[in-house]
Amino acid sequence: MQQGADIQQRIARISAHLNPPTNHFQVEGASSLLRDVCRAKGGSPGFKVAILGAAGGIGQPLALLMKTNPLVSVLHLYDVVNTPGVTSDISHMDTSAVVRGFMGQNQLEDALTGMDLVIIPAGVPRKPGMTRDDLFNINAGIVKTLSEGIAKRCPKAIVNVISNPVNSTVPIAAEVFKKAGTYDPKRLLGVTMLDVVRANTFVAEVLGLDPREVNVPVVGGHAGVTILPLLSQVQPACSFTQEETEYLTSRIQNGGTEVVEAKAGAGSATLSMAYAAVKFADACLRGLRGDAGVVECAFVSSQVTELPFFASRVRLGRNGVEEIYTLGPLNEYERVGLEKAKKELAGSIDKGVAFVRK
Repeated sequence: MQQGADIQQRIARISAHLNPPTNHFQVEGASSLLRDVCRAKGGSPGFKVAILGAAGGIGQPLALLMKTNPLVSVLHLYDVVNTPGVTSDISHMDTSAVVRGFMGQNQLEDALTGMDLVIIPAGVPRKPGMTRDDLFNINAGIVKTLSEGIAKRCPKAIVNVISNPVNSTVPIAAEVFKKAGTYDPKRLLGVTMLDVVRANTFVAEVLGLDPREVNVPVVGGHAGVTILPLLSQVQPACSFTQEETEYLTSRIQNGGTEVVEAKAGAGSATLSMAYAAVKFADACLRGLRGDAGVVECAFVSSQVTELPFFASRVRLGRNGVEEIYTLGPLNEYERVGLEKAKKELAGSIDKGVAFVRK
């Protein structure tokens, strides 16, 4: 009797694959199995991750890399267009994460239900001549809408905001969560990892080292002069001439513009951003797992300065941000840079807050 039931179950499962439904939420016919959960309880032990903006320039490589992460058991891909193709493509990869696609505003809440980590790369890219502020009016509305969905469906999730301008979009998300009564500053993080990745790479070039052996703390924000690499605190310990310091600081601060101009209208930093986002997401997942000593830089609610948000070195854990580190001793060049960064950041943060409160 049991053998017959097992055979019917296998037939139903195979049938669901051979005759995929138009609507991925419901399989036609008598079978109650869904094609995208044919592995019954869904993939390996791990965390549920949603990418909002998964069909975009950052979203696609980000989704591909997250599919390879062994800490991910379920990967939800959401966008307003083109999600089915991206989902189908990535779902064929022979890694353990189950991939499910969602498209359009009416499926946003389904995409977010039960997620442990939500990554937001959604928005328009920067083009030559555009500043991050030029992106504000479009991307601010997108982040606001997505944050409302998060507050409703997965208020306890760790949220990684990539959408530019991060200096404004993180405060927007915070205000939405406050209005919904779900705000937890430990669980909202702006992704500034690309600045760290660039800093590690550029400093390694000067020092003649493998970038994987270099760690440069980058604090402040995620735009222009708000990006403050602390070159006096580079590991391994080293020293730079004034000329080297000025060159490295400028290149790190303008790395995004360097890519935008090199692509000549074809886009912005998408591939390196996806790599940096995955590196940071992996750190968040390792923190959620309970790993010790997971320390990265992120734009967070912070008391490091008088500003309500500031990119700082943080220790990640089961509740998101477990500890925020002070800036440590700064040299004169860095102190001057810090004051410039704070002045610029204050306006960007206020702009984000005002957008939601208006």
